[in-house]
Amino acid sequence: MKYSYWEHKTWFSNIDFAIVGSGIVGLSCALTLRNKFPKSKIAVFEKGILPSGASTKNAGFACFGSTSEILDDLVNHSEEEVVALVKKRIEGLNALRATLGDSALDYQQHGGYELFTMDKPDLYEKCLSKIDYVNELLKDAFSSENEVFLVKNDPFSFKNVQKQVIFNQFEGQIDTGKMMQGLIQKCIKNDIFILNSSEITSFSAKNDQILLVLNNSEEITTRQLLIATNGFAKQLLKEDVRPARAQVLITKPIPSLKIQGAFHLDKGYYYFRNVNNRVLLGGGRNLDFEGETTTQFGLTEVIQNKLEALLKTTILPNTTFEIDTRWSGIMGIGTQKKPIVQQLMPNVYCGVRLGGMGVAIGSSVGHQLAELAQM
Repeated sequence: MKYSYWEHKTWFSNIDFAIVGSGIVGLSCALTLRNKFPKSKIAVFEKGILPSGASTKNAGFACFGSTSEILDDLVNHSEEEVVALVKKRIEGLNALRATLGDSALDYQQHGGYELFTMDKPDLYEKCLSKIDYVNELLKDAFSSENEVFLVKNDPFSFKNVQKQVIFNQFEGQIDTGKMMQGLIQKCIKNDIFILNSSEITSFSAKNDQILLVLNNSEEITTRQLLIATNGFAKQLLKEDVRPARAQVLITKPIPSLKIQGAFHLDKGYYYFRNVNNRVLLGGGRNLDFEGETTTQFGLTEVIQNKLEALLKTTILPNTTFEIDTRWSGIMGIGTQKKPIVQQLMPNVYCGVRLGGMGVAIGSSVGHQLAELAQM
């Protein structure tokens, strides 16, 4: 499709900053650029009708990592790196809350709980034995005199799990639809163009500009290019980031639902929370790592059956429920959990690999990405 003179003139000409991806990172980057360069022309290119990937498809966890996840991270990261990661998650969430406000996010801090299945007693014992060590490691990150993780009896009477849980009072939850709507509205008010159904399929240097190919056909140019596609980064980049699909389901409303909080199970491979008297449950990527390393949205029988089984046997064992809907999202992960925020070539930058922590670190990664750009 050829664009008209008017379309080129209004949207596709004299672009100072082109951002690929309209998720948390992309829109946070755009807002930071607007503050940094008030008179610049900023265009955000999004291949989907809505932000594709994970920003509108995640579970809405405002979390920082469970005890077992922290211990897992320490296998491949130094103590300093793990503490830095947690600090970035805290800073990112605080930045998001400051940008939109808790009311716009529907932010609720009910805390987070890590549950342990009966068939993995070694993991349970390991986490309990290391809890003092993890608390000491993270105390500066949370700037609180209170311990981050506390051992408590299960207050919700789940089945087939250990009677004790590890509680994190600092964790919360948000409405990710409201979050993205708020970021989009803020961008529009700040004269930032958001172009949906507009996929940047390739780019190259052209003199002092960056040549972009739009939807495999149209050529446009920008002074600087910022890539924030996370799980889809491999389509444009050669960095250490690969897609990771996450499958989710949500029940219909359940009268008198008592579950409240963000829950982690099996090293975070399963997670669930309350949403408007419903239970949202996701995960199961560990059942098929190879099959879930994909940029294709979709559902599989093996994972969906496992999620339903967890509802029946563990989460809602004595409650009648119906599944309302199911969906999937695409995260970006790698061999390291530290996000990749760097210059790739003159006037081209990226902010990707959020490691499943987009809600927590997306805003800070977007800010860091914008800080790399120059006029």
